Amino acid sequence: MPAIVTATPVGKAKPQDLTCDLDLSTAEVISLLDLTDQIKRSPMRYAKALTGRYLSLLFEKPSLRTRLTFELAIKQLGGDFVGSVGLIGEREPLKDIARNLDRWTNGIVARTFTQHTVDELAKWSSVPVINALTDMYHPCQALADIVTLKEKFGSLKGLKLAFVGDGNNVAHSLMLSASRLGMSFVIAHPEGYAPNAGIVKQAQQFAKENHASVVVTREPVEAVTGAHAVYTDVWASMGQESEAAQRRTVFAPYQVNEALMAQALPEALFMHCLPAKRGEETTDAVIEASNSVVFDQAENRLHAQKALLLMMLS
Repeated sequence: MPAIVTATPVGKAKPQDLTCDLDLSTAEVISLLDLTDQIKRSPMRYAKALTGRYLSLLFEKPSLRTRLTFELAIKQLGGDFVGSVGLIGEREPLKDIARNLDRWTNGIVARTFTQHTVDELAKWSSVPVINALTDMYHPCQALADIVTLKEKFGSLKGLKLAFVGDGNNVAHSLMLSASRLGMSFVIAHPEGYAPNAGIVKQAQQFAKENHASVVVTREPVEAVTGAHAVYTDVWASMGQESEAAQRRTVFAPYQVNEALMAQALPEALFMHCLPAKRGEETTDAVIEASNSVVFDQAENRLHAQKALLLMMLS
């Protein structure tokens, strides 16, 4: 009978998780950026890197980019996956799910409604758990965004990234990543939609250490003035559908349109994690403009997640 190889042997430390952005050290993020570049340039070099490895993909939310890029990343690295769609922990405790999956597969990728779900999976699993999105963080998106900025500008230090809209999971991950890598980050949000105060405080400390800044404001023009990149996201995320009408009214002054983009630097990029509600948080003209990199970001999800899988599973 073949031995089970996925569980961590007794006496050995559990492999690293990515439950939030700070699970990776700054040095590891920099290494991941370099590895992403190598993989993107020479994908066939890594075509068998995960041969014999299997991942569990757990998705509570519908997904295009996250799900397909993880599926492609695993297959293009020579591995394979099994998947489950629906609420995790509804039929049995999370600690039981984690300890089933770690007997069958080499890692767990989870896209969940709450951060608690990912944290609990990581607590009980003996194999790496990767946060593919929660209500608090979206580290895989932030990694792809940083890769995109590095490709376009060559260096990250000294850049100003402006985020206009809801202080959500994407904003949290971006401000943590930007501040650790020497970028200044400004978020403009309506009253009542500020980012998490604890995360802002962490990011401001990182920024201070790296001669950058993290600023929270209510003024969109203030945020984008002098920015190298302007980022926005949907006003109502999945699970917030009941708030959509109210949010459209509250967020209307925060639309990233041609007039607002004109306040940024002439070379400023437009960024969006997608899917976009064209005509709400941004306009069709802004998404389709020559300085829009939304589809570069989407492509880089694939390459960055390949690098992340290699880092987590090697």
